[in-house]
Amino acid sequence: MTGGTMLRFTLLGPVQMVVDGAPLTGIAPRHRAVLAYLLLNSGRVISIERLIDAMWGYDRPDTARSQIHASITVLRKALRAAGAADLLQTRAGGYVAQPEPGQVDTLEFTELAAAGELRQALGLWRGEALEDVHAHYVAGVRELWHDRRLSAYERLVAGELAAGRHGDLLDELAAQASAHPLREKLNAHLVLALHRSGRQADALAAARAYRTALADEQGLDPGHAFAELERAVLADDPALRLAGPADPAPAPEPVPGVPARRSTFLPYDIPDFSGRAAELEQLVGERHGPAVVTIDGMAGIGKTALAVHVAHRLAARHPDGQLFIDLQAHTAGREPVDASAALEALLRQLGVPADRIPVPPAERGALWRAELAGRRVLAVLDNALDADHVRPLLPGHTDTFVLVTSRRRLVGLDGARPLSVEVLAEEDAAALFERIVGERARHEPDAVREVLRLCGHLPLAIRIAAARLQHRPRWTVAYLAGRLRDHRRLLDGVSAAFTLSYEQLDEAEQRMFRLLGLVPGRDIDACGAAALAGIAEEEAEELLENLLDAHMLLQLEPGRYTFHDLLREHARSIAEDDGAVMRLLAYYLHRSRAAMDRLFPHSVGQREGIPQPATPVPPVRDAAEAIAWLDAERANIIATAVDGPEICLGLLALAMRPYLDRQAHHDDALTLHSLALQRSRTLGDREVQARALTDLAWTYWRLGEYERAEEHAHQALDAGEETGERARALLTLGNVALRRRQDAQAEQYLKQALDLTRIAADTWGEAHVLGILALALDRAGRPEEARRHLDLALALHRKVGDPAGEAATLGHLGVVLRRQGELAGARARHEQAAALHRRLGSTADEAAALNGLAEAAGDPVRAVEEHTAALALADRSRNRPEQARAHDGLARAHLALGHPEQAREHGRLALGLYGELGVPEAEDVRAFLTHDAEPGRH
Repeated sequence: MTGGTMLRFTLLGPVQMVVDGAPLTGIAPRHRAVLAYLLLNSGRVISIERLIDAMWGYDRPDTARSQIHASITVLRKALRAAGAADLLQTRAGGYVAQPEPGQVDTLEFTELAAAGELRQALGLWRGEALEDVHAHYVAGVRELWHDRRLSAYERLVAGELAAGRHGDLLDELAAQASAHPLREKLNAHLVLALHRSGRQADALAAARAYRTALADEQGLDPGHAFAELERAVLADDPALRLAGPADPAPAPEPVPGVPARRSTFLPYDIPDFSGRAAELEQLVGERHGPAVVTIDGMAGIGKTALAVHVAHRLAARHPDGQLFIDLQAHTAGREPVDASAALEALLRQLGVPADRIPVPPAERGALWRAELAGRRVLAVLDNALDADHVRPLLPGHTDTFVLVTSRRRLVGLDGARPLSVEVLAEEDAAALFERIVGERARHEPDAVREVLRLCGHLPLAIRIAAARLQHRPRWTVAYLAGRLRDHRRLLDGVSAAFTLSYEQLDEAEQRMFRLLGLVPGRDIDACGAAALAGIAEEEAEELLENLLDAHMLLQLEPGRYTFHDLLREHARSIAEDDGAVMRLLAYYLHRSRAAMDRLFPHSVGQREGIPQPATPVPPVRDAAEAIAWLDAERANIIATAVDGPEICLGLLALAMRPYLDRQAHHDDALTLHSLALQRSRTLGDREVQARALTDLAWTYWRLGEYERAEEHAHQALDAGEETGERARALLTLGNVALRRRQDAQAEQYLKQALDLTRIAADTWGEAHVLGILALALDRAGRPEEARRHLDLALALHRKVGDPAGEAATLGHLGVVLRRQGELAGARARHEQAAALHRRLGSTADEAAALNGLAEAAGDPVRAVEEHTAALALADRSRNRPEQARAHDGLARAHLALGHPEQAREHGRLALGLYGELGVPEAEDVRAFLTHDAEPGRH
């Protein structure tokens, strides 16, 4: 916006565009209806066909398209005048509204309600939603927002009652209950408020009035929760009274370290959810039952839809986060997500940084339970295999509520409440069909029953069939039933609906649907889909959005598309690979290279062997975009390498190796490099074979598996003659020998590696080898030579612009200076190294620098402080050598301070870690525990 103009859109009342506090006049109701629909779908591309359907439904005039264009023109003119020309944009698939935060009252209402600011949220309303506009879509939207308004009011009243302000509520609450006589929770609040105000008779009268109205209007009895409240009022149950005086309760104290607001990871809650009244009563009523509920049933029965709907209904009761993960137990062509990976995903949704998530599954489980303590979180664990699959994901004693869905009954999950979901009853199935289709369904009840029978009363099948009919105004329900009946010979049950839905796609959409069935990864973005299909990104995005609108794809997060598992299976059954997966793999290769060039510019030369792409790939603008793309696509890239064509795997491993190494994705590195090794051996490609062996050796070194690192490094030397890879293999052998205190052998390996890096003019490699060689020379009693090597290494790292290498070299220099007794110089270098690592976000290497500082402290008090800080960082980054080093240092510092018990505890921890690593320091610590820290010696 220009000139400080304030622009706001109001939909919770008359639809208005408000500029600097004054409503803009002169925009016709039909234009404001188009504006409201686009704003209600902010951020989503809306096609002209969808706008036409929203405005007129089946009664569209012949001039519908031109009227939409006219409305867009009017709206753009008004937005330009308000200085917001970019708010309404044209895209390949239609139009998209992109309002700024705080500009649309519906979005503000949602945010305030989610944050618990209910009175402020309700204050945004100025009448009925979309009060003065008329269009086909308005009635349904108005009803939806009316329900949201009442739900927010009910939540507000619940809080006021809990705070003891029942007397202040009575007049307003009675008026609301009178206006909504069938709203159970509203009437329950009124009954409770009257009872707490000492008006027991009036409370019972209000309860009877609700019971009578419900029976007269719907032929139903109140739910269990209301009946229990009525019984308690009648008995004057003390449990209904407040615990203390009816003074306004103070706001709850925040839990340290827990954010006041949490993002939701729940998928979209479908607005036409139907049926499941009994299940909802069990799950959404005032819950005092188990913290875990399992929902089981056959595929397509609506388990996920029910769980997500319940989760949205309960979200306000769990303000610290609403989490969701698909465990993929019944996803075609996929292995179930194991507990370790699932815990990592859930911890990340909670906001735990990646470098704080430990590797061992047991430690991840412990961290998960610890993070949930003191929080009110809701988690949906979708698509579980069995009880053993989900048991490690369950919380401890906490206010977290977990919903688990599975095709199997999870009978072995102690303490969980099972809920088996059957197909929809005919009445509920018909209600779902009618809510989607509209008036036509009421005119053909027999045909509706036939369609429901052909769909097996399965919610997923009903939705797809009804969506086809909804957008075909000339079709009758009987015609739809005939089409379904004719296709039953092709695929049984739900697959008949899939086939019919597929046939209604145009040719380009059908091809995209088939090709997506070939994708080995879990999801895909528009760029990846463009590569898969060999088309432009804009065209791919339009096709994906069309498939999303047709309910043939899901979107669990913005910009990423995936299948429901049944639709994936159907797509795969009709797909033929025309080279699509090869195109996708090539895209992953070249985009990975572009991302690496942003993240690791000093090693660009190592990737020069990767050929340029035949077709351009989208550029990677900066390091932030590079890391975001790699984090999003890593699992898909590995899956495509595992299950895709056995082509260019060596190049893909070459492109991905620096990212997988720095981000400590060592399991994925082992998978990818092992595939490259297997393929290179099949092809007899000794160059790729040597590189894969070198990469495996380095990865095993990083994991502390020194025997396997040594074995693969020797194989790499035997396999190839390429100078750079031989230097890397020798560097790995030198590192292993150095850790084993085989100093002479380490020096020999490292000098050979140094000669090779200089022959290859590999400045970056030379600098790294010099730094490690200096440590070997220092241990051999040649400190001056070591310092010359480190000075040269430092200069080379600065020359190539590698700050991480510079920081590592400063740390090595600090070690050498400490061994020479120059503690002040050593600490200065370690402080420089720590600052650089901190700036780079390298937690693992910062831990090494802090351990170096502690070792050069000369003061046990300071050593304890710095080793403790190093240990915290090493724990966060899962750096076992630095964990062991920190515990070792803490043991010796505590002993110097006269704390033998703490010394022995840290000594035992260091011994365990050194023992796992298989390094000589284990014997040093064992001797320390046996002699220096022996009980009774101090």
